[in-house]
Amino acid sequence: MATPDSILELLSPYPPGWGGTLLSGAAATLAISAGAYLIGIVIGMAGALGKLSDNRVLGVVLNLYTTLIRSVPELILIVGLYYAGTDGLNRLLQMAGLPPLEVNGFVAAVAVLGFVQGAYMTEVLRGAILAIPNGQIEAAKAFGMSPFLRFRRVVLPALLPNALPGLSNLWLSVTKDSALVAVVGYQELALATRLAGASTKHYFLFFMAAALIYLAITLVSNFLFRLLERRVRRGQPSLA
Repeated sequence: MATPDSILELLSPYPPGWGGTLLSGAAATLAISAGAYLIGIVIGMAGALGKLSDNRVLGVVLNLYTTLIRSVPELILIVGLYYAGTDGLNRLLQMAGLPPLEVNGFVAAVAVLGFVQGAYMTEVLRGAILAIPNGQIEAAKAFGMSPFLRFRRVVLPALLPNALPGLSNLWLSVTKDSALVAVVGYQELALATRLAGASTKHYFLFFMAAALIYLAITLVSNFLFRLLERRVRRGQPSLA
């Protein structure tokens, strides 16, 4: 049975403790999550605007994208996109007479998770745009605003209060989904936890430590999103 001293030694950030490994894994988790989240927002905004456009072909393509991504488990998507995407890229390079490319694990993890996040972001942002009173957009058109200026000054400020709850949930979701990239061999918090447990046989201790780290990430994230939501809702009546 582990004593308090032995627990502190195991969780120490210095060898032979595994605390440093867990913290490095947590940092990798945050880096992967942040990169994927930003890619997801870019894809989601483009997808939402594309779905709301009058282009039927683009609408069909985006509907197919969001339906397929949201219907297939993330683990299958990550494994499939990682290996199939890498193989497809190298085949294209081979056809172009270029040498094969060794895809960096971090880049692949961010790209795959970002592609998955984009499907969910598309629907969150599309719903937020549809919630904007149409009169605001019509008034901006009447003032002669260009589409870009109309988006920056009217659509974006109006959609943020509606989108933030969903965007907050998606951020917390991607921090958990980042654990799935362990299946392609990239070490983040979940894989670091398993390695620490397997090396020391103290599985419960390290998984509890990892759970507390995830909880800390969640609490800090919730606090920051509350501050952001308070800012974008300033001047609006309270819902409470």
